Amino acid sequence: MYKLYTAILKELRIMLRDKAALAVMFLMPVLLVVVITSIQNSSLKMINDNTVPMLVCNRDGGENSLQFIEALRKIGMFDLQKADSSLTDKQLTDSMHVHDALIAVVVPQGFSSALKSKSQNITGKALTEFGMAVNTPQDSSTDVKETPAISMFYNPVLQESFRLSVNGALKSAQQFTENRAVLQALYLSMSNKKLPDSLEQQILNNKSVINQIPTAKDGSRKIPNATQHNVPAWTIFAMFFIVVSLSTNVVKEKISGSFIRLKTLPTSFVLNLAAKQITYIVVTLAQVLVIFSLGILLFPHIDLPKLVLPENLGSLFLVSLACGWCAVSYGVLIGVYAKSMEQAIGFGAVSVVILAAIGGIVVPSFAMPESLHLLMKISPLHWCMEAYNGLFLESGLAENVLFSLLPILAIIAAMQLAAVAGLKKQRLI
Repeated sequence: MYKLYTAILKELRIMLRDKAALAVMFLMPVLLVVVITSIQNSSLKMINDNTVPMLVCNRDGGENSLQFIEALRKIGMFDLQKADSSLTDKQLTDSMHVHDALIAVVVPQGFSSALKSKSQNITGKALTEFGMAVNTPQDSSTDVKETPAISMFYNPVLQESFRLSVNGALKSAQQFTENRAVLQALYLSMSNKKLPDSLEQQILNNKSVINQIPTAKDGSRKIPNATQHNVPAWTIFAMFFIVVSLSTNVVKEKISGSFIRLKTLPTSFVLNLAAKQITYIVVTLAQVLVIFSLGILLFPHIDLPKLVLPENLGSLFLVSLACGWCAVSYGVLIGVYAKSMEQAIGFGAVSVVILAAIGGIVVPSFAMPESLHLLMKISPLHWCMEAYNGLFLESGLAENVLFSLLPILAIIAAMQLAAVAGLKKQRLI
């Protein structure tokens, strides 16, 4: 035990001398988690909480066009700003930059008349089908022109998913306006009276309730936010980035002949390797403590959501320990097979960035393209992220944690065996 303690103390002293490596292990992930969480939180606020500025150019001016704009306002997604109807498309796009509007909508001339004609045509056809034909202002057998298309100008910075949401909102407002016009025309044809506002509201505002049921295994209703994803994600990234320090440490000992000299001492290489891994596992747990503490103590003071820890802290420790050991195993593996410190630093750093990109660290796994889903499974960072997601989104149930830890433990075993095989092949043990 004393030999192990001495070996760990030696590793700590070597590590503390390398100030640059310490900065990479602690300062870099702290900056990443604060900056990226702030950016993502601002984006989510814009989509979920704030209204999007929209210019509306009504070149029609008819009753139906005004109803369309009112329906658009009631959706609640947009901050509508009126634009001069005489503006050309080029002037309108220039006006978007002046008003900082991300979207501009043009209601074309003839929109109201075409919609009125279409509603009367549909009404006539419907009454004829039911054998209730009445005199309508327009022959129901006459084909009418489609409603002129509404144009949407958008800033290219808008993501495609949000642009599709805006397009859906426009279609919803247009459909509401068309339904209203058909309903009014149908009532007028049957009773020769205008549809009362109270009855119209009862018919059009009769919305079905949609039950929203969570799919988490424990039935919880926790809503993930930028903090709940980014703090664990960049903690995992920080853990694996110790490959730069750990792999170069192993390469130094190979180059200097330390492994050979260990054979002449009354100790074993296994003990030295265990001391190295224990030391760096403690470092990874320290990274968890530092970054998670930032999420709890600092984030509320910089207008970011506070990190809420799972109820089962024992499971949190086990997952953090397994993720740290996985990161250490990867660092040892790179160090064993690298032939120089340059190789260890270059390949280690680049590979961690790639594994993070495909593993759901930079972008959540559900947002990854289908083509990368199979590739994602080979990234150890993906399984670490899945384990933390199980903790934060499913309350850390024992069976969920165990299921998440099994792939991580399998990866650890594979990397440890590969490292030992590499050392034996190089006749270092």
